[in-house]
Amino acid sequence: MVACPLCNQQVEQRLINEHIDDGCQTHILELHHNDAPGSSHKQHSFFSPAARRAASSSTKNGPPSTNPALTAAPRPADRPKTPPAGTKRPFGDAIDGHAHGEPRSPSAQKRTRLSALQRVAPLPERMRPTSLDDVCGQQGLVGPNGLLRGMIEADKIPSMILWGGPGTGKTTIARLIANASGARFVEINSTSTGVAEVKKLFADALQELQGLAQRKTIIFCDEIHRFSKSQQDVFLGPVEAGQVTLIAATTENPSFKVINALTSRCRIITLSKLDDSDLLKILEHALVVENCTSPLLDTEMLQYFASFADGDARIALNLLDLAMSLSKKPSITAADIKKELTRTLVYDRNGDQHYDTISALHKSIRGSDPDASLYYLARMLQSGEDPLYIARRLIVVASEDVGLADNTMLPLATAAYAACEKIGMPECRINLAHTVVALCFAPKSTRSYRGLANAMAALDEPGIAGLPIPIHLRNAPTKLMKEMGYGAEYKYNPDFVEGKVNQEYLPEKIRGKRFLEDADFGTKVDKGLVHRSSQKG
Repeated sequence: MVACPLCNQQVEQRLINEHIDDGCQTHILELHHNDAPGSSHKQHSFFSPAARRAASSSTKNGPPSTNPALTAAPRPADRPKTPPAGTKRPFGDAIDGHAHGEPRSPSAQKRTRLSALQRVAPLPERMRPTSLDDVCGQQGLVGPNGLLRGMIEADKIPSMILWGGPGTGKTTIARLIANASGARFVEINSTSTGVAEVKKLFADALQELQGLAQRKTIIFCDEIHRFSKSQQDVFLGPVEAGQVTLIAATTENPSFKVINALTSRCRIITLSKLDDSDLLKILEHALVVENCTSPLLDTEMLQYFASFADGDARIALNLLDLAMSLSKKPSITAADIKKELTRTLVYDRNGDQHYDTISALHKSIRGSDPDASLYYLARMLQSGEDPLYIARRLIVVASEDVGLADNTMLPLATAAYAACEKIGMPECRINLAHTVVALCFAPKSTRSYRGLANAMAALDEPGIAGLPIPIHLRNAPTKLMKEMGYGAEYKYNPDFVEGKVNQEYLPEKIRGKRFLEDADFGTKVDKGLVHRSSQKG
């Protein structure tokens, strides 16, 4: 609790800035004034706002009990939810703190306008949880024994990077952390904020921290992976010095999209994908809040929305919002609602799903499973993946996994790439399916692939990568090189019977070393496969 420098009234320390912004009208914990009419104590007029001086004048002209400014009961000091700056709206209505009939401060009027925006906001925005207890699907983080809840209760909030898929609650959790901590909260988005603006925010944060209230600042940066590496460097100094607490959100793997220097200064918090039961709870709660009683939107329909959303609460609520509008039409059926909804697959062509799905296709072909391979192929094509990208990976599979066991697969995969170039989608999907199935059925050999890996591994040994090339294998395009003996003792194989000669090709230090193995596969035994075979027997 501190004394306000303007009105000298007692205010909770973390709320002093908002108290001053509101003209010394809110968050007052205790009023200090002179009860004795003849008291000589007087506050210097330089520190007295107009309202305080008016109150002092009333005290002089009458008993203290007649002055409503002094007899009013102290207002509760609940912290209003700070409207975040940035591209997204706040998660709840702020507490006004004014009694009925009292004049509203400018900040209170601003909060009223934000409340009006909330009423016209999309359903996902209106359904944002207003407390950690209302968050679904992240119990390991915000539950009773959750990591983040423990940090908040201990008032030890480090800089962190929230990594999770769309609609898993990154923005909501960041706002709830800021609200519970009582810190100043600033929200930015990497798509609309430049380095100059970020640096100004750091300067403001330092001023707040060094001010009377010593208020901390939490900067929430949404989609931080869209900042370039040089832009991300701007956060390093302020975060390391504790000038700001950074809460960043990203849907991309921070290991690849966020610079190492920043990840080392932040805790990486992984948000789990919401399962269907979590989404169902969210949708049922939304129906209650929106007072929708349409019989078409039953549990079965909500489960359909949850399955369709694939872990994204925003998609699920948008589907419900559309369905509530459609349900008002006369004679519409549940089948009509499903038909009206735009059916798109959840697939990020530039994110982790892009790499995860192509990896699953490659490994399914390697495992000779045509059904799984066709599933992943269809999933990528249906989601708009570039067919040339898939064709390029199939060329790799033809040499890496089929290899020497069937040399015809490489020309087939190359021809499939040419076909995709020439005819494009949707017809080239047939060429890709042909190649995928052929690669699944083809025998597999990794001799050439593993042989190259062995040679690459040898180069990591000391002194191997720089071994001199045998002089008889060197090229001799000039007279000087010929005089030095370059290529002099080289035996041109086609000049000999069956091309066989006694000649060394490796550098002298590693002569006799073998990189290409005889076996097509490795020597490990899958115990699960052995157990399955014994059960069949």
